[in-house]
Amino acid sequence: MKILVIGPSWVGDMMMSQSLYRLLAQRHPGVQIDVMAPAWCRPLLNRMPEVSQAPARPLGHGALALGERRRLGQSLRQSGYQQALVLPNSFKSALVPFFADIPQRTGWRGEMRYGLLNDLRTLDKQAFPLMVQRYAALAFDRRTRRCVADLPTPLPWPRLTVSAAEKAQALSTFVPDDARPLIGFCPGAEFGPAKRWPHYHYAALAEALIRRGYQIALFGSAKDHAAGEGIGAALTPAARSHCHNLAGQTSLEQAVTLIAACRGIVSNDSGLMHVASALDRPLVALYGPSSPDFTPPLSHQARVIRLISGYHKIRKGDDEQGYHQSLIAIQPARVLSELEPLLAPQEEN
Repeated sequence: MKILVIGPSWVGDMMMSQSLYRLLAQRHPGVQIDVMAPAWCRPLLNRMPEVSQAPARPLGHGALALGERRRLGQSLRQSGYQQALVLPNSFKSALVPFFADIPQRTGWRGEMRYGLLNDLRTLDKQAFPLMVQRYAALAFDRRTRRCVADLPTPLPWPRLTVSAAEKAQALSTFVPDDARPLIGFCPGAEFGPAKRWPHYHYAALAEALIRRGYQIALFGSAKDHAAGEGIGAALTPAARSHCHNLAGQTSLEQAVTLIAACRGIVSNDSGLMHVASALDRPLVALYGPSSPDFTPPLSHQARVIRLISGYHKIRKGDDEQGYHQSLIAIQPARVLSELEPLLAPQEEN
């Protein structure tokens, strides 16, 4: 069997989609799963053993590019795919499988995709409250999987593996001081500061961990570098030499390897939070307006801190620096109290 998946465009969503690939591999031994995704997600797919190929999706995010999608789809007509699974809900994401003339084209109804998808599912959000469950349900016939209770228990969670040699190489390149164990912070988040724990709280937590003998690495994209600089500027001079701002300095592949080498991770609700979860790193995840009820970290080693309930579609915080009050209210001492028990078993070893 040969399946084409039109994958998500965001790092966190791509990580959660691995549960679907693991289910497909369990149900169809020998299946070939190809996942078409943006270039920035392909390093993650390369670490998923269930994925055979990650063909490029040379289309700008948000662009309709109808002619390009038609040409791309037509180029796949001789590839022998029996089924396409379309994970994004947009109209344009269903075009390539349609133009490729793949016999079975499966996805949730989404954005007016009648005709483009011929195995069109109507989503009951209460029946599948989590994103990972909605992805997983697409591995099965819609008549047999109508709610969470019909899915396998437990679901196979996303899992990435990194070898010891890869970790050692990354550490020697980016964090040459090997005398102190490494704690990773992921201080960035999409859509600005409203989903970020304040930089001064990260700095206070870094100070406490450095006093305990750790060093800190800050992960993220180039647009998160300024947030990392803010954390560094808030540190005392003595602590600053033990804090490495790697945001924008590493590729995603390198960041994955370094996160795997960390003793623990503290993260906002972000794509890298889901990477840390898939690497099964001890993780404290900090939520404010966004909710863990839909996309929680999928790891038994994760602890979530959130002081409000419900979902708040907020893009701008109420603080003068753009932070949201619910994240300002999470004190560094609380985060440290959640992180230390997760670190303890490693220190004993």
